[in-house]
Amino acid sequence: MSFASTDRPSAAVLYWTFTKMAVQAFGGVLPIAERIIVIDKKWLSQKEFVEMLAVSQAIPGPNIINLSLMLGDRFQGWRGAFAASMGCLSIPVVLVSILTLLFQTVSEHEITKGALLGMGAVSIGLVTAMGIRLLKSQAEFKLGWLALIGTVLAVGIGGLSLPMTILLFGLPAIAIRLVQLRRSQSTARQEKS
Repeated sequence: MSFASTDRPSAAVLYWTFTKMAVQAFGGVLPIAERIIVIDKKWLSQKEFVEMLAVSQAIPGPNIINLSLMLGDRFQGWRGAFAASMGCLSIPVVLVSILTLLFQTVSEHEITKGALLGMGAVSIGLVTAMGIRLLKSQAEFKLGWLALIGTVLAVGIGGLSLPMTILLFGLPAIAIRLVQLRRSQSTARQEKS
């Protein structure tokens, strides 16, 4: 997707957008990020978001920070990457520091334990809903469905570790998808000429 210079969000817009996402997101910012980046701001298509999210999950570090760095860099280079990642971190670091101090005094109360269980359930629901919504953008990649089912079974039932899951399902799926993309690009070039 190419952007005219007027369509590119500024570093300040990136900072405040990611700050708002981070403040809204207790238990997981990715569903909120997907809604804002894809639906509200229309900075990426669903397919582009899925691809960027896949890369952000494959490299070390928190997914949302990796995503903010890539998106910020895409629009404003290193300044955008810095602004977006600082948007993810600045207010949450202060809030987490304050909440950690408060949590130490109330951590053993039944209300606190119940609230944490409730937030965990909501987080699972948000991530599941985002995943289901994003599946549509990958409908034509049939092997991806096999990788998805294999991963769920291997991790959920078999208890397979993350590195082994990536080796068994991630790398082959990436390699096959790259071959498919190259073939489709080659076919498109041949049709143009």
